[in-house]
Amino acid sequence: MSTTSNGGQTPEVTVSTPLRGRARLVDVAERSGVTKSIVSRIMNDDDSLRIRPETRERVKAVAIELGYRPHAGARALSVARTGAFALLIPDLTNSVYAAITRGAFRRAREHGYVLLIAEDTPDAPAGPEDYAELVMSGRVDGLLVASARPGNALVDRLMDDPGSVAHVFVNREVEGSQRNVGLDMHGASALAVEHLHSYGHRRIGITSGPIDLQPARARLEGFVDGMHARGLDPTPVAHGEFTERGGYGAALALLTQHPDLTAIYASTFGQAVGALKAARDRGLDVPRDLSIIGYDDLAVADYLDPPLTTVAMPLDALGVAAVDALVDQLSTREPHGYRVPDGYHVVSRQSVAVPRA
Repeated sequence: MSTTSNGGQTPEVTVSTPLRGRARLVDVAERSGVTKSIVSRIMNDDDSLRIRPETRERVKAVAIELGYRPHAGARALSVARTGAFALLIPDLTNSVYAAITRGAFRRAREHGYVLLIAEDTPDAPAGPEDYAELVMSGRVDGLLVASARPGNALVDRLMDDPGSVAHVFVNREVEGSQRNVGLDMHGASALAVEHLHSYGHRRIGITSGPIDLQPARARLEGFVDGMHARGLDPTPVAHGEFTERGGYGAALALLTQHPDLTAIYASTFGQAVGALKAARDRGLDVPRDLSIIGYDDLAVADYLDPPLTTVAMPLDALGVAAVDALVDQLSTREPHGYRVPDGYHVVSRQSVAVPRA
């Protein structure tokens, strides 16, 4: 112990190499020589804890030294909640995320929460650390993360210290997180193949998304398995961004490399719009020369030329399930994932027809 100028004593704290990244509860416990449970109760000012005053002071001194801040989910159980969630989406202009947001907003309100919407893009004014700080500082109770691109600093931080922030990943899977809330993308893609096959198509290609994105891999795997199940060649694949431009370029590549294709499955609605333009630019009539089916259904599909056949996904139900999973996590401290098991179906319009002889 060391003596202060007024004769009191302060606990000695061993100075060691600072921790890399955010300090965790276990780091404070190990350095203080007490259990995680004791650290948690001390940091939450649990007056019922019977412990020597010098131990309490030592733990708090170590927490200050390491820069530790209490687990957001646990703290929410012991202090007043803000009644707000933050939903991070990768693109505010994407109508698919608008549909997910509607379901999440309605469900959050039913649980007594308001939902704040933020765009998580590389050029957004706020960065990943800003979003995490919303929870760390107690301004929102949890995060619904619909953006999980590789190299995302927020995703990396959540995976490094999953207990730091109450959160779920929405519409994409982060391996090992145990907090994924998603759709059966694999089954939906297999259904698209089944629909085209029922019309007599045997030479089918896919405009896939960037291979480093989990949703792109899931949809591609569903396409490949659906083709294999029917004895068809699954190799006509071209990759592009999940946008109209990406679908346009991927469809042109498919039609150049595989001129005998009679149908294309576009793995997003935007890609399907790009594929329609690529077909026109190649002088192909849809659906007489080439059938096109898209993943996700939006109201504008009825007003395209021709009206677009799609696989409609239960996006509203996904938003509801994501909020429910986050509320459960705050209530029980136990994270869990969920996959909306069904609800996807084909909406037949005029972009798919029997292939020409």
